[in-house]
Amino acid sequence: MSRELYFEDVEIGDDIGPVQRTVNRDQVLRFLSVHQGRDTGVNRFTSEEAAKKEGLPGAIVPGAMNIAMMSTLLTGWSDTARLKKLDVVFRGMVPHDKTLTLSGIVTDKGVVDGEARLECDVFLENDEGTRLVIGNAIVLLPTR
Repeated sequence: MSRELYFEDVEIGDDIGPVQRTVNRDQVLRFLSVHQGRDTGVNRFTSEEAAKKEGLPGAIVPGAMNIAMMSTLLTGWSDTARLKKLDVVFRGMVPHDKTLTLSGIVTDKGVVDGEARLECDVFLENDEGTRLVIGNAIVLLPTR
């Protein structure tokens, strides 16, 4: 649920989320068709068999889609939030059809070059609490 947040409303240690998502094959196909602008065919993102041939336990969510979900967590936190930067590290494969939890925490805040900035750590975890993707973001908020 979005709301208007201002820089002064946020404190270091504030939580972002959590938001739960489950990504299925159809969502991956739609994402890839938009992201790549063409039919994606059979590959580790769209087919259990193709993924297993590559030594994976099953089809996985594309990295760019994981980044998009993390970006949406941050921009969906507030109608006034603007994402300036997001760096991620992939620590594990993100499977289809499993509950994922996206969350974040504000780790720093300050005004830099006239911009009211929040530094945030963000996480994408599986249902066992293993962090599959971690990131660091800079989010801009307006001041009052």
